Amino acid sequence: MDSQTIKAAVRDRYAHVVTHNQNCCGPTSSCSCTAEDPSLSLGYATQDLQAVPEGANLGLGCGNPVALASLEPGETVLDLGSGAGFDAFLASKRVGPEGRVIGVDLTPAMIARATTLARAHGYANVEFRLGDIEALPVADASVDAIISNCVVNLCTDKGRAFREAFRVLKPGGRLMVSDIVLERPLPEAIRQDLDAYGACIGGALLKSDYLAAIEAAGFTGLGIVGERRHGLDFYSPDLLEAARHRYPELDPAELEAAAGTVLSLQIEAKKAPRACGCAPTCCGG
Repeated sequence: MDSQTIKAAVRDRYAHVVTHNQNCCGPTSSCSCTAEDPSLSLGYATQDLQAVPEGANLGLGCGNPVALASLEPGETVLDLGSGAGFDAFLASKRVGPEGRVIGVDLTPAMIARATTLARAHGYANVEFRLGDIEALPVADASVDAIISNCVVNLCTDKGRAFREAFRVLKPGGRLMVSDIVLERPLPEAIRQDLDAYGACIGGALLKSDYLAAIEAAGFTGLGIVGERRHGLDFYSPDLLEAARHRYPELDPAELEAAAGTVLSLQIEAKKAPRACGCAPTCCGG
């Protein structure tokens, strides 16, 4: 599958999600889960769900990067793959009116929903930009913190996405990502399935390769602050039955192994502060 075909499929999938007001547990979604409200099982509190405009939370994440990002008043925050604005709106409350939040998303319908909600509910410190996180419409060294929730796995070039994140971070800035990774390679039938790719599974990297891509981009202080295995109990019976029909070439043991290899990680990393670049005596030793 070429990059443009994948990006078009991802864009179409999430345009359908937002225009039909579906969430992760929607009947036509292949990222079905068992919780009544998936966000509550991912680290969000009830007050988080109540604090954002209706229509912003589509239940599409795999963690809570905002809670882990230690955002401070006055900071500029970038949300990679901001969707309908859920995490961006939560971040805006943490950075306050003197701060700023920028959301970037590939899907025009998501940007339209988020922008409409921001204007209707008075989020003056939030803006949403249409763009690819592999080529961010954001200036160099202009943001203090980057958050992202289950989006980098959808990129066709994860390394480029992390290099772009590194570019736009200020020296000393930090990255906080929640995402899907794999412990073992998936069967080829799943890897070549566009629907599985759009469901955040087919395009996921091995855990070691994902972490290596962050370090290769230049980040330091890489750490895993949360890890969760998505075993068979994570998937609805309907989804598992659909998978058996969708991949008839895979026996039940292969499908069970594929389901058991999926992990969600919460990862933090930093961009090193700029060196002083002066003689020791000018800094008082």
